[in-house]
Amino acid sequence: MAATLPFRDINVHASSSYYAFSSPSSPNAPTLVIDRPSGDIRLNEGKLLGGQRVSSVAGILGIIKLRLDKYVITIAKAQPVGRLKGHMIYKVLATEFLPLRERQVHDPDEDTYLSLLKGLLKSSPLFFSYSFDLTTSFQRQAQIDPTAPLWKRADDRFFWNRFIQTDLIDFRSGGGGSGRQSFGQQPGVDPYILPVMFGMMRINSTSIKGTPLTFVLITRRSRYRAGTRYFSRGIDEHGNVSNFNETEQTIILNDNVSGALGGFAGDQSFQNGQVGGNVGREIQVLSYVQTRGSVPVYWAEVNTLQYTPKLQVRGVESAVGAAKLHFDEQIRLYGDNYLVNLVNQKGREKRVKEAYEQMIRMLLSSPSEGTRADQSTSEKFHTLEPQQSQHKYDRLHYIYFDFHNETKGLKWHRAQLLLDQLHEALVTQQYFHGVDMPGDASGRMEVRNWQTSVVRTNCMDCLDRTNVVQSMLGRWTLTRMLTDLGLLRQGETAQDDAAFEHLFRNVWADNADVVSKSYSGTGALKTDFTRTGTRTRAGAMQDLNSSVTRYMKNNFADGPRQDAFDLFLGTYLPSTSSIGSTLQFVDRRPLLVQSIPYILAASMFFIFISLFTRRLPDATIWPLRILMMLCLVAAAWSGRFVWTHGTLYVNWPKLNTPPWATESYQEALDRVHKDPVLGSIIGRHGRGRSDVKLGYLEEGKKRTE
Repeated sequence: MAATLPFRDINVHASSSYYAFSSPSSPNAPTLVIDRPSGDIRLNEGKLLGGQRVSSVAGILGIIKLRLDKYVITIAKAQPVGRLKGHMIYKVLATEFLPLRERQVHDPDEDTYLSLLKGLLKSSPLFFSYSFDLTTSFQRQAQIDPTAPLWKRADDRFFWNRFIQTDLIDFRSGGGGSGRQSFGQQPGVDPYILPVMFGMMRINSTSIKGTPLTFVLITRRSRYRAGTRYFSRGIDEHGNVSNFNETEQTIILNDNVSGALGGFAGDQSFQNGQVGGNVGREIQVLSYVQTRGSVPVYWAEVNTLQYTPKLQVRGVESAVGAAKLHFDEQIRLYGDNYLVNLVNQKGREKRVKEAYEQMIRMLLSSPSEGTRADQSTSEKFHTLEPQQSQHKYDRLHYIYFDFHNETKGLKWHRAQLLLDQLHEALVTQQYFHGVDMPGDASGRMEVRNWQTSVVRTNCMDCLDRTNVVQSMLGRWTLTRMLTDLGLLRQGETAQDDAAFEHLFRNVWADNADVVSKSYSGTGALKTDFTRTGTRTRAGAMQDLNSSVTRYMKNNFADGPRQDAFDLFLGTYLPSTSSIGSTLQFVDRRPLLVQSIPYILAASMFFIFISLFTRRLPDATIWPLRILMMLCLVAAAWSGRFVWTHGTLYVNWPKLNTPPWATESYQEALDRVHKDPVLGSIIGRHGRGRSDVKLGYLEEGKKRTE
């Protein structure tokens, strides 16, 4: 039985009473109808023609409800990026919002919601396929039913548009969608449900030592606890960690259709090993999976406009239950977990390292510790291993590596020391190796080898140091794959092929940039090492530029980005109560507090003009000097005030403001009331009272899965 795949061509008929979606290439398929303005979903046998407008879309991304209206989000434009085992892969380039109300009612919050969502979708790296499950690794694909509809096979963690597909999935399951009536199971909806992945995708046709192959790198970002760098840290009560990504490195042999862009995608003949000139030759898939994720304790970094935020470790013992949920899932999905921790052992990061190690000690039944030192650091490695396996958490293996100390002074080759420490684990864990079964129309694979464990790497952000280590592990495993296949002799490495090594380095550096931009707002640091194998001074200057850009974005632009993630992923549901009366995005800081940056800017502008403007020889100077002195005093005082009370000038998320941000904001506001200049002035005005409603900084905003 062939699987039900999403329609690759959908026409939209819009009228004042409905939107009708149908596939011109499947004339016998039912038409999906979404009634306006109610949002009720139904299937209509045959075509439902007519309407005011007809357009063609690449797919339905989902349906989202805001304060005043529901919107159908469609994929207006998609770009092919390559083939994977004959299946065309697409990147979302443009989306369109179709309102259910014929006459839209404008509301400031509604307009802001739409602006946030459109900005997020425009900047997000979203990928999909009509015939291949991008959300699931090759190893997991070999364990699930390939005849199930594509959306049912998708990995829930990486099914990025799962929340906004809820109405269609509920209707499919007999829940009646957004309407009031249940219609039973509706399999006719399956082709309209298209899973989309957020992350990175590169498909390259290349060769190693004259052997043609397809090199693929996929990074999947989890939709749970997704967000921005300083507004999403650590773990939540459900066991989800921030910035969790699964990276799968794959090589495909004897597959002429992968990598190409031409032709029709998804034909079953591409899945059975009978491709082009490869009749009788096995299509082999070898893949290796790694993960990254934030340190699984309750911790946060509070922005204060200082370059280095204020670090808070908010709970280790209280996070044990959440950590157990997290590692329960990791062990179930991946087997043994080798936890590589790269944070610094000194300075501000030391508290995070110690909290992580305390957590692992509490999870292991009888931990055995070991420490190795060298001339660079007193703690080059720190390992935590179970003495005996008594329960499932004894499948956790903790390895600390003092990355910065070992590699300081541009000695990046010393990162290879970590490979020596992990060598036995890497040999034991293996990799996935599958071969297409000839004649199997469903695309099943014969599994010849399983990956039995995973390396989970983290640093503070799970970005720059993590990227370097993951690319090293990927290269080591790739060499092992090719050696096992007989394509490399013992002692040879994939690095020996200069052309492939150049490709390998740049693909991994591109991966680092995509993951980093999604989380921190800029490309990754240290990518000069990933791309060239050496650390350069030009790369260090580029890192300086990226660090400054990160500082600006993390303090002044990430709040709206976090709000957009929360809206799209359903962790914040816009309220329909008190529409128009309580504006969500209004700045409720005291007016004087709001005005101080403008006073600073005006003072600096006047000083600049006074210094660089030519004066007449007989002009009176002393009034200008007095004014300049006043401006200097005003600028110095304003600058000191902003720097001292920086929390008040951070652009915080306004939908799901973290509790630690609320606390920090209130503390800063309390300090303002004690300010010798502003305290008494603010106290005399209602807009400045300390008991003024903080609006978006109230705790207790409802989070809904």
